[in-house]
Amino acid sequence: MIGWYAHHQGSGHVQRLRAVAEHLRTPVTALSSAPRPADWGGGWVQLEQDDTEPLDRRRVDAGGRLHWVPAHHPGLAARTARIATWIATTRPALVVVDVSVEVTLLARLCGVPVVVAAMLGDRDDPAHRLGRDVARALLAPWPEPADPAPGSGTPVVHVGAFSRFDGRPTVEPVPGTVLVLWGSGGRDVSDDDFRRAREATPGWTWEYLVPGRGDRPVDVWDALQRNEVVVVHGGHNAVAEVAAARRPAVVVAQERPFGEQRRRAALLRAEGITALDEWPEPGAWPELLVEARAVGTGPWKRWAPGDGAARAARFLDDLADREGGA
Repeated sequence: MIGWYAHHQGSGHVQRLRAVAEHLRTPVTALSSAPRPADWGGGWVQLEQDDTEPLDRRRVDAGGRLHWVPAHHPGLAARTARIATWIATTRPALVVVDVSVEVTLLARLCGVPVVVAAMLGDRDDPAHRLGRDVARALLAPWPEPADPAPGSGTPVVHVGAFSRFDGRPTVEPVPGTVLVLWGSGGRDVSDDDFRRAREATPGWTWEYLVPGRGDRPVDVWDALQRNEVVVVHGGHNAVAEVAAARRPAVVVAQERPFGEQRRRAALLRAEGITALDEWPEPGAWPELLVEARAVGTGPWKRWAPGDGAARAARFLDDLADREGGA
C-alpha cells in the first residue's frame, strides 16, 4: 500500500495524485482535507481542516522551524491523529507527500519512508531543509539538470512535467488565436491588463479562461485545442497542461511564496520557451506572440515528455516493492 497526502489548497495536488495513480500497480490511499473526487476509485482518508478560525497566527510556524502548526487548533490535532492511526493500522510501504513538511515528519516518525513532491523556488529555510533531509527521495516533475535540493544527500528523481491531459491526441488550432489561461486565486494581473494586451494586437483574437471562476464548468482541453498560442501563468499544472497540448506559449510568472513561478520561468527560458518574470507592457505583446509562434512546440518535448506520470508510478512501485510494508 502507498499512502498519498495531497494538500487541499488549489486543485493541482489532487490532479497530480490522480495522474500518477492511473499508472500505479500498488494500491494507493489518498489522505487529504480536499473533497474526495466523485470518480476516485481508491481509498480516501478525509482529514480535518487545520486552517479554520480562530487561529493564533503568531505561533503557526513553531519559531520558524515548521510551516503550519497552529497552537491549540483542534483540526490539527484531529488530522495528525487520523494520519498516525491510518499508518499504524495499514502499515503502508511508503507515503508520498504533496506537500507538507509536517506530514513528511509525521509519517517518518511513524517509521514509514517518505517520498516528497519537489517544489521549485528558494526553499532553503529550516523547515524545507528538514523535510528534504528526512525524505527517502524527492520526486521532481521537471527535467534534469535543475536540482530542488542542491547540497542535499536526498536522491532526486526527475520524471518531467505531467498532467491530466498527457497522451491525448491534438488537432490543428485556428491561426491567429490566443488563449489566456489564468488562475482564479491570487491574480497579479487585472482584467484591464488583459484588455490592453488584446487592444495592442489587432491581428489576433483573444479568449480568456479562468478555471474555477463562474458557475459553469469549462473545458480547458477544448480551449487549448482551438487556440494557436497560449498565455499562461507559471504554475506547475497550468504549464504542464499547455505542454501536453503542445501549444506555443508565453509563460508569465506570478508572485508566489519562495519565488516558485519565477524559478520555473527561468528554467523554461533555458529550454527555449518564451517566459517572463512579470506581465509586460501592452506594446510588447505583438512581438511576444510572434516570438512564441516562431519557437513553436519543440521545447515542450523535453519539459513534458508525455510519460512523466508513468515514470513516477514506476519509481514508486519499485520503491514500494523494496520497502515492503504490511
